Amino acid sequence: MKTPYTPDAKGPLNGLRVLDMTRLAAGNMMTHMLADFGAEVIKIERPGKGDDLRRFGEAESWWKVYARSKKSVTLDFRSDDGRAVLDKLIGTADILCENFVPGTLEKWGMGPDDLWRLNPGLIIVRVSGWGQTGPYRTKPGFGSLIEGMSGFAAMTGWADKPPLLPPLALADMVAGLAGFGGVLSAVIARQNGAARGQVVDLSLFEPLFAILGPWAAAYEATGTVPQRKGNSSDVAAPRNLYPTKDGKFIAMSASMQSMWEKLAQAIGRAELVEDPKFRTAQARVQNAAELDEIIAAAMKTRTLDENLDFFESRGVTVGPICDISELIDHPYIRGREVLQDFDYDGMARLPMHQSFPRLSATPGSVRAPAPKLGQHTAEVLAGVGIAETDYRDLAARGIC
Repeated sequence: MKTPYTPDAKGPLNGLRVLDMTRLAAGNMMTHMLADFGAEVIKIERPGKGDDLRRFGEAESWWKVYARSKKSVTLDFRSDDGRAVLDKLIGTADILCENFVPGTLEKWGMGPDDLWRLNPGLIIVRVSGWGQTGPYRTKPGFGSLIEGMSGFAAMTGWADKPPLLPPLALADMVAGLAGFGGVLSAVIARQNGAARGQVVDLSLFEPLFAILGPWAAAYEATGTVPQRKGNSSDVAAPRNLYPTKDGKFIAMSASMQSMWEKLAQAIGRAELVEDPKFRTAQARVQNAAELDEIIAAAMKTRTLDENLDFFESRGVTVGPICDISELIDHPYIRGREVLQDFDYDGMARLPMHQSFPRLSATPGSVRAPAPKLGQHTAEVLAGVGIAETDYRDLAARGIC
């Protein structure tokens, strides 16, 4: 059964107007969450071209998911007439989001001080690869470069193989999540009088670096550099993926001593608990390869489903390795409504993730499908006093 759009839903951010001048993943992840929770998000897009996210993925899948509930306004704001229209929109906005190379807005006469003259309470979110300050501020900031320099790639993969980049826009999406929190912090600061307008300086580098762990502190204390260890961990063992009898894989993590003891008992090797090589977490990490061989031998005697039943019945934490074909109609995914099916241009169904996190009293929602390019231009411009005849003139001249 398809989930209906909820155009009249009033989320907790209802009443906030966001001008989204970002492109690609990080900004759209951030503003998609703002839209889910009720903000009016207006995408400012280039006439005839639009956000490059429209061309990401098969069948515009990225745009369909991450532009939901947003409005699309086409506007060439680099022209004098287009800039005049943008200034009107800025005067009505609570938040402006952009991800141009640092210094670009200043060149266009749109730096923070210029924007605050139009709207003193404006929150300006500036997304870039390396931040608005520092020696790398004007360097290209694509996510792959961040994932490489941040330490992520260096510690991902196997010791005898090259470093690995993630097969997804990891740096961008993590930054988008961080930006969502930054925006809300700035909104609260404005509401409680701690600030009026302010800049949220969001780099792709810092959020990804922050979630990798306390490696800087650990290195300073011990001189240890994280090494590529495949699926193993530097702090817990056993922790790995193990092949099953039917050629599938199962994930297991016994990071707590009590879980390790349950696991040893379950595979009929209770004596390992007192073995000096496996008695403590540190010892198990040091002897993880030997321990993995023991556990892998036990896993290969059963199919994936048999392993899941066997270990779960004994209180041991295990889980299957799933791909999207197995997840899209998985009982957990559908039972919790992690994915919900929507209509979109005659598609049989458009599965999209549920709004998150889940608020019990003021939940997020999907109010509308992703917009066509320029779909809301006339509507939004009329709301700032631009007459229909003026809009048609602007459109005829390619300004919107």
